[in-house]
Amino acid sequence: MTVESPVLTSLENGIFGITLNRPAKRNALSSEMIELLHQVLQRADLDSGARVVLIRGAGKDFCAGADLDELLASADRSEDENTASALRLGTLFEELRRLPKPVIALVQGRALAGGAGLATACDLVIASKSAQLGYPEIQRGFVPAMVTTLLRRLAGEKTALDLILTGRVLTANEALAAGLVSRVVPNAELEREGTDLAAGLAASSASALALTKRLFYELDGKSLQEGIELGARVNAVARSTPDFREALVRFLRR
Repeated sequence: MTVESPVLTSLENGIFGITLNRPAKRNALSSEMIELLHQVLQRADLDSGARVVLIRGAGKDFCAGADLDELLASADRSEDENTASALRLGTLFEELRRLPKPVIALVQGRALAGGAGLATACDLVIASKSAQLGYPEIQRGFVPAMVTTLLRRLAGEKTALDLILTGRVLTANEALAAGLVSRVVPNAELEREGTDLAAGLAASSASALALTKRLFYELDGKSLQEGIELGARVNAVARSTPDFREALVRFLRR
């Protein structure tokens, strides 16, 4: 019997699709899945035909967080071993931000703990109306460690601390209000909305998208003056790209 990979990929019309494929385990993040995600993101980065990345979960849920069997087994490992293991997920969040192509998460059902971290590490998050996001690690005697650095930036100090201390799970609309998702759409329209958004981005200038994404994240922690200066440098680089010249010529010919 052939065993399907826990991570599936596709490439169509510039959209590089990544599917978390452990529906029976609610797409829980095993160490194998995390390593495969590192590999497929590298492929998406290097593939010139991939202009946008779209991440989804198979089955009813986006991702329930860490694989609990692996998490329990980790209690018998050394601190160094567990640090290295945790960093593989943490650096995955970093890779999503560094990837010079927009990354969209389509969230249905539950996105919890590391699964919520994976979703919110993406550039845009489209959630179905019945989706739920949360960080319930505290309820299992655990710490929502690496996701907290993302959560503080997205939701602010008070909301972030409330979520990680109580472990309460947010509805899609509550997650939208907290800044954790970009849009909430009807359940039946999630796939269409996500694909339409990805197609629109794939039709845009690849260099402009890459420069915009890089500028956005590099502005974090900078002063107003530093941000303006960085923006001016990016502006100058953008003017030198073939995409800029071609797009401007097309516009002027209308």
